[in-house]
Amino acid sequence: MRRAIAFMIIAIHSLTCNVTAQTTIQVAFPNLTFNQPVDIQHAGDNSDRLFVVSQSGTISVFQNDPNVTSAKVFLNITDIVVSGGERGLLGLAFHPDYENNGYFYINYTGGSPLKTFVSRFQVSTNPDSAIKSSELVLISFTQPYTNHNGGQVSFGPDGYLYIATGDGGSGGDPQSNGQNKSVLLGKILRIDVNGTSGSNNYSIPADNPFANNLSGWREEIFAYGLRNPWRFSFDPVTNWNWCADVGQNVWEEINIIQNGKNYGWKIMEGAHCYSPSTGCDTSGLTFPIFEYAHNSAGGYSVTGGFVYRGPNVPQLYGKYIYADYVSQKIWGLTYDGVNQAVNELLINSAGIGISSFGVDQYNELFICALSNGKIYKFTPTAQIISPTALRIVSNLASSVTLQWIDNSNNESGFVIERKIVGQNEYTSIDSTLANINEYEDTSVSPETNYIYRIRAYNSTSFSGYSNEVTVFTLVPVEMGSLNLKQNENKVFLNWTTFSETNNKGFEVFRMIQNDETHNKFGIFSLIGFVQGKGTTTSKNDYKFIDNLDQQFLSGKVFYKLKQIDYNGNYVFTDAAVLDFMSSPQSFELFQNFPNPFNPVTKIKFAVPSDLEKGSVISLKVYDVLGNEVAALVNEIKPTGIHTIEFDGSKLTSGIYFYKLQSGDFKISKKLLLLK
Repeated sequence: MRRAIAFMIIAIHSLTCNVTAQTTIQVAFPNLTFNQPVDIQHAGDNSDRLFVVSQSGTISVFQNDPNVTSAKVFLNITDIVVSGGERGLLGLAFHPDYENNGYFYINYTGGSPLKTFVSRFQVSTNPDSAIKSSELVLISFTQPYTNHNGGQVSFGPDGYLYIATGDGGSGGDPQSNGQNKSVLLGKILRIDVNGTSGSNNYSIPADNPFANNLSGWREEIFAYGLRNPWRFSFDPVTNWNWCADVGQNVWEEINIIQNGKNYGWKIMEGAHCYSPSTGCDTSGLTFPIFEYAHNSAGGYSVTGGFVYRGPNVPQLYGKYIYADYVSQKIWGLTYDGVNQAVNELLINSAGIGISSFGVDQYNELFICALSNGKIYKFTPTAQIISPTALRIVSNLASSVTLQWIDNSNNESGFVIERKIVGQNEYTSIDSTLANINEYEDTSVSPETNYIYRIRAYNSTSFSGYSNEVTVFTLVPVEMGSLNLKQNENKVFLNWTTFSETNNKGFEVFRMIQNDETHNKFGIFSLIGFVQGKGTTTSKNDYKFIDNLDQQFLSGKVFYKLKQIDYNGNYVFTDAAVLDFMSSPQSFELFQNFPNPFNPVTKIKFAVPSDLEKGSVISLKVYDVLGNEVAALVNEIKPTGIHTIEFDGSKLTSGIYFYKLQSGDFKISKKLLLLK
């Protein structure tokens, strides 16, 4: 579908039609009122809290509970924010690893002359209070006028921070900033907040469209030709970036933002010529997927929203929900990247000035009302209300225990669904009775990455799904690779553990394959046992010596370990092999497995038999900019096949390269880390 968007000019459909299903909104938190709310976010830390941004310069935090009675001040920077009109504290985004690093990012206007600041802050030891003095300014730039400041900040599925900037203001883009790639105004920017570059407190993603250009264009630019993008969001299903751009005189527009695209302002307003008013050159421009006119059927100032992926209003699922601040209409837009967009009028007049939308950790949608300070949500229409707050309360090598909140009073029970990370389809593994909110899954395997979700059911229908939770079942023993060395007829097996839980020990298995012994020894057989250390966080080195008969030294010998705990649970290691028949005749670097990986993968390479004695083997990992991020091998290696584990837990998602080198020989391959 993405390619279809990229290479097609989408026909613009400007009509609306009423939906047949009744859609209404209600106050989500009756006891709370905020001062000019312009954004609502969740932290992605499974705390089930919401954060409301007030334009004047405060962020409030509270539990996602309709009965909540008060909110706490998470951050107050009213003393440095210049607010009023379109100025103020305008956006908030939490780092994807906020649960561990406590970083969040804001977009605000301040200073004299007026500037936009995109800054990082950090939470204190109190999870409901940020450290005001922790501000680190990432980007700042002058605003020539007081309006058109953009303000959205959001992390994309690629882990990079996206930033919306307006064209600088006034009217008609008098400085032509939208088409000027040498300035940051009128753009969607994208930066890597996990790195630095020169004096910048961020780095440029390697695939930004103008990275390393020689024309003086700003490398932070991801897309351009925008007037005043007021709210963009990423659909968690398609990863599309939906962006609403406020129009000038006649047209409001919705775009799908893509790398390097020019969305036309001020050559065009929507899909129509603006400057010049007729006969404009549209070559190289990307048209909006939808536009609506300034009239009573449309509105005058679009407020971007989200593709609805929540559980409680099934008829909205998959529709892009957005509004107009002036006309107070709310619509749902359906678009698949191929066919013409279809717009549905959901609410003709909400009775509130809608400044923004947001979602909670369950993807349920909320609405910010600037006019009265209230937060709204769509009235649930599902016959059974979905369970929420699904979480892992126990994680063992042989079982995982789930808990959730039951929000329905008419269910017959709950269906438990599970899949392994990387699989497309969920499998129903069990069900519970009504009013049960805990389940123990005893059918898991150790060291496996599972995703769970649940939904309620009765005799007539199902609810929507709960939030998803991911768990990597307990590693009973954290250990390195099994290494083999041969000396005459002895094979030395060596391995290391870095932590052990209830570890009884290791059974050692061997399989031999050659022409004479294949039938008799062509299966794994138990040949020994090595006692474990029980439970310990200390590093422990283990060894086992296998005395081979001479007849076995003319084929391949495989070894693997069976780690057993005191409860009888066990897991096998990967097999390691000694090949007595032949030795590699040349260097070879194999593709890592698994690939993509998260966070550990294995890299194999072959060292040839004719390698000059004393030659050092080097195996290193580099990022896309050529910076070394890991040195895995830098030593003399014997002839044979070697396997090295690479742990990318401290790296960000992205493309990396690993290179094998010895003397004049070099070979490299690509690997992909997806977190």
